[in-house]
Amino acid sequence: MNIRQLALHLRFVLTVFSTLMLSTISMAQGLDYPQARKDNQVEDYHGTKVADPYRWLEDDNSAETAKWVEAENKVTFAYLDKIPYRAQVKTRLEQLFNFPRYTPPFRKGDYLFFTKNDGLQNQNVVYAQKGLESAPKVLLDPNKFSADGTSRLGAFNVSDDGRYAAYGISVGGSDWQEGHVIEIATRKVLTDELKWIKFTGFGWAGNGFFYSRFDAPETGHELSSKNEFQKVYFHVLGTEQSADELIYEDKQNPQRLQSVATTNDQRFAVLTVSDRGKGKRGNALYFRDLSKKEKAFTPIVTEISDDSFAVVDNLGEKLLIATDQNAPKGKLVLFDPANPKAPWKEIIPEKVDSLDNVESLGGKLFATYLKDVASHVYVYSASGELENEIELPGAGAATGFRGNRGDKDAFFLYTSFNYPPSVFRYDLAARKASAYRTPEVHGFLPENYETKQVFYNTKDGTRIPMFLVYKKGLKLDGSNPTLLYGYGGFNITLAPAFSPLRLALLEQGFVYASANLRGGGEYGEKWHDAGTKLKKQNVFDDFIAAAEWLIANKYTSPDKLAINGGSNGGLLVGAVMNQRPELFHVAVPQVGVMDMLRFQKFTIGWNWAADYGSSDDAEQFNAIYKYSPLHNIKPGVKYPATLITTADHDDRVVPAHSFKYAATMQAEASPANPVLIRVETKSGHGASSTTKAIETTADMYSFIFYNLGVTPKY
Repeated sequence: MNIRQLALHLRFVLTVFSTLMLSTISMAQGLDYPQARKDNQVEDYHGTKVADPYRWLEDDNSAETAKWVEAENKVTFAYLDKIPYRAQVKTRLEQLFNFPRYTPPFRKGDYLFFTKNDGLQNQNVVYAQKGLESAPKVLLDPNKFSADGTSRLGAFNVSDDGRYAAYGISVGGSDWQEGHVIEIATRKVLTDELKWIKFTGFGWAGNGFFYSRFDAPETGHELSSKNEFQKVYFHVLGTEQSADELIYEDKQNPQRLQSVATTNDQRFAVLTVSDRGKGKRGNALYFRDLSKKEKAFTPIVTEISDDSFAVVDNLGEKLLIATDQNAPKGKLVLFDPANPKAPWKEIIPEKVDSLDNVESLGGKLFATYLKDVASHVYVYSASGELENEIELPGAGAATGFRGNRGDKDAFFLYTSFNYPPSVFRYDLAARKASAYRTPEVHGFLPENYETKQVFYNTKDGTRIPMFLVYKKGLKLDGSNPTLLYGYGGFNITLAPAFSPLRLALLEQGFVYASANLRGGGEYGEKWHDAGTKLKKQNVFDDFIAAAEWLIANKYTSPDKLAINGGSNGGLLVGAVMNQRPELFHVAVPQVGVMDMLRFQKFTIGWNWAADYGSSDDAEQFNAIYKYSPLHNIKPGVKYPATLITTADHDDRVVPAHSFKYAATMQAEASPANPVLIRVETKSGHGASSTTKAIETTADMYSFIFYNLGVTPKY
C-alpha cells in the first residue's frame, strides 16, 4: 500500500468511524423521553429532608404508571430497533443456547430424578427413570403449565419412598407459587392445591409434608405488598388446604421467616427461624423427633444472631449441623439431643478454605470447599475422617451430591468458564468420578479461549480475585471491548461457571471479567461481613478497583468498558456509575435495588436489612444515603450509556426501584448518552422462560455492542 492508498484508506476508516459516532450521539441526543410528573413529596429521615418526586411510580396499579411504562418501552424499543444487527444477535444467541442441558440426578425410592432441556425449551422438563439403564420418562413438563411458557417449576421435593412429589408453580416469574402433588408411578396430578406459598420447600413426613405460606395479600397488590407473618403448616395428602394443621407461627415478630424440613430418614423435623428484618444474618434452630410422635419443637439454638446453623442430616439420634459459629470459614458439628447442654462435637473442624456445602449420602459426608473461589470436594466418613478428594477437571464449580444413605454412587454437576455444565457420577467404592452426561455446544471450541484468575489490591489494600475470559491471542493494547460483572452481597459466591450466551461476546473479541467482591461468600463469613451495612462501600471500592486494574493492565480503556450486574448487582452498577461516571462507557443495571431508603417497604425487602442495614436506623441511614443509586444522581453529569432492565412480575425487587431511577436519570443526566429502561412482561426477578432470557440478553448485548462501537460479525 503506497502513501496515497494509505491516506485514502485512513480517510475511509475515519469517515465510517465518524458516521458511526455521529449516529450514536444523534440517537442519544434525539431521544424524547416521556415526561414524568414530579410531586412535592419529601420524607424526613432523622432530620434529613429527602425529596421523592416520583413516588407515584411505586403504585403498580396506577393507570398513570402503566402509561409511563408503555411510553418508556416505546422509546426503548424504537432505539433498539435502529441497531442494524439486533436480529442477528438474537439469532446467534439462539444458536449458542440450543444444546441439551441436564441437572445431576438424585434417587428416591426406585427412581432417579433429573431435569433436561432439549435446547430452546422455555422450561426444563422433569424426568424419572428406574435405575441407570432404563429409559427416562417425563414426570412433569412445565412447558405445559401455560400457553406462552412463562409459568415455571418452583419448589420440588420427592417423598422418601419415591411415591409422590410435591411441587410449586410460579406464574409469570413471580415468587408466589401454587402447590400441587403428583403420583410418580401413574403420573397423575392429585387434587391437592396450595395457595400463597413463597420462600418454602416441602418437608415430607409420612402421609404429608410441611410447608410455609403467607396470608392472602391485598387484592390488586399481590406483587408489591409487604410479606409478613409467614406460618408453617402440615398438609395431609388428599385434603383441602383449609384443613392443614398450623405447625408454627410467631405473632410477635412479623418479619421472621420460618420453614420446616425433614432429615433423610424422616425421623426429625427441623424448624429454622431467621430474623433478617432486624439485621441479623443468622438463625435459630429447633427440632421434633417424629419417631416419638412429638408435637412440640425442642430448641437447639434459640437466640438469633449473625451465626448460621443448618442441619445436614442425622446420625441415629444425633444431628449433624453445619455452622459458622466461632468458625467464620465454617465447620460441621454433632449435636446430641439427649445432652443439649453438652459441648458440640466437631466432626469436620474449620479449615483455611471456606466450607461451601456439606451433603450426606451413602454413609459418607461430601464437603465442598472454596479455595480462591474454585470448588474442592472432599469425602469424609460419617465420623469425620478424611478419605479422599474427588478429582475435578479444573478450577471450576461443583454442585449436587444429593442422595440417600444406601446409595452406592453420587452425581454432581461441574462447570467452569471454559467448560460447559457436565454431569459426573462418583463411585463410592472405587473412589472415582467419571463423566455421565457431557453436552456439546455447537461451534464452541474451548481451545480457542483462555481463562485466567488474577488478583488485585483494592482501595484499603485487600486482595481481590477476578476471573478473565477471552479469545486466545488477545493484545494488551487497551482497545479491547470489555464487560465487567459483579455482585458482592448476601454471602453469594460468583462461581466460575459456563454461559453459552456469553460466547456471543467472547467471539466478537470481548474480555469478560468477573470480580469476586467482598460481601460475597468466597472466603467465608468475614469476607461477607466486610461488604455489609456500614461497610457496604467496600463492595463499590472493590468493583472500581477492578475496572482500574483492567485499564492499567491494558486489557481495556474507559471508552471500551461496560459494566453489568443484577439485583444486588444492579445496586452495585448504579452506585459505582454515580461515584465514577468517567470510568465506564456503558452500564446495564438489571432488576436493581435502586431506592435504598425504601426497599424495606415492599414484599420481602425488609429481609435485606441483614446485609444493607435500614434507613429506619439513623447511623445506617447516613451510610446508605451516601451511595443509594437513586439519591446520588447529579444534574448534568455525563453518565455511561445506560440500559435499565426490570419486569412486571418482579415481586422481589419491585419494578418501582427501576422506574424511579430511570425517571430521575432521564431528568438529570447529561443528554450525551442514552438512558433507557426496558420493562419485560410476564417475567420476574429472573427471566420466566428461555425465550424471555434470550430476548433480554439480545437487547442488552446489542446495546453494549452499539455504544462501544463494536459491529459484530456473524
